[in-house]
Amino acid sequence: MVERLLIDHVGHLGDGVALVEGQNIFVPYALGGESVEVTAVPGHHPDRRQLLRVEQPSAERVEPFCQHFGICGGCAIQHWQAEHYRAWKRDLVVTALAQAKIDCEVYPLIDAHGQGRRRITVHARKGTHDVLKVGFSTAHSHDVVPIDRCPILDPGLEGALDAAWALAEPLAVAGKPLDIQITASDGGLDVDVRGSGALPAALVSALSAVATKHRLARLTRHGELVLMRQPPGLTMGKARVILPPGCFLQATVAGEETLAALVARHCGRAKHIVDLFCGVGPFALRLAEKSRMAAYDSDANAISSLQKAAATTSGLKPLKAETRDLFRRPLVAEELRDFDGVVFDPPRQGAQSQAERLASSKVPLVIAVSCNVTTFARDARILIDGGYRIEGVTPVDQFRHTPHVELVARFTRK
Repeated sequence: MVERLLIDHVGHLGDGVALVEGQNIFVPYALGGESVEVTAVPGHHPDRRQLLRVEQPSAERVEPFCQHFGICGGCAIQHWQAEHYRAWKRDLVVTALAQAKIDCEVYPLIDAHGQGRRRITVHARKGTHDVLKVGFSTAHSHDVVPIDRCPILDPGLEGALDAAWALAEPLAVAGKPLDIQITASDGGLDVDVRGSGALPAALVSALSAVATKHRLARLTRHGELVLMRQPPGLTMGKARVILPPGCFLQATVAGEETLAALVARHCGRAKHIVDLFCGVGPFALRLAEKSRMAAYDSDANAISSLQKAAATTSGLKPLKAETRDLFRRPLVAEELRDFDGVVFDPPRQGAQSQAERLASSKVPLVIAVSCNVTTFARDARILIDGGYRIEGVTPVDQFRHTPHVELVARFTRK
């Protein structure tokens, strides 16, 4: 059944929101003020609709730049003028903080898309009649949209989609999902494959030929080395880090550099800093150029890479890195007492237990980095209730065309 709706505004996930008899109805790819034709989406929540046609377009609507937009689930917003999109994304932070009753200045949004995404996960599925699809998932589905180009990728990922197709051909098995994570490194493409099953010698030989043709620096399966032409590395400050297979990185080079610059500025003259959820050290290695550092993360491979990078880089202050699950064993007040600065950048679920220990500590300065404004607001409220003062929040947009936003905030003891 076709319905006609008037879109009221764009919601926090980037969908148009229509108000119908006191209920929110969500319409992807629609903008506020638009009159649209929609239909129900079988198998989805009854408050969701599929956009059929925009009857009365908004003056803010622009033509999407990617032919796959609206089918591929990677981007939610390419159809909105940049200035309105940017205002909406900053307002996501303003609204979440207001809902948590946190009163502070929200600075202008920083665009950190740079040259584009430097890491992607490509999905491969072989369906009926052995038809292979390699690409990204559709929105709200595990179906795969076949892709041979993506306009939001960093130049360092040039050829990544061709490589994914070439790897999927010998590895994909009908009915079994195959995920191919590809990261741009200074040595070429770093690829980790999941879901392939065991690799017999003949298959490894075929993959070696693919690696040579598509300039793969390294190929791993579930983190285990299959072959390496050269170690994949990245420069972080003065240091060069050899990446662990499938490791976490900020999505864009500009995103990492922007977040690191904000963290360094907020740390000021702190002499002894601890970096919690440090990963491979994008903050710790840069901060160690001026301050003594300690760094903790649950990923043993990331910590090992950080330790090696610190040990082989001249001109750094002492940097101690240690594997530790900060969700199960957060640093407590006694362990924090020697530090005059804390940086913490947890995963999307935030760091409630660690925030509670920080709130009971006497550390004079805390820098919070987050990729989830809702869990950030929860953790920030814990710090504020523990006696910290929030001095402002800077939103950072490294996931352009999506509702995801990073942020950096500075807290000081009252």
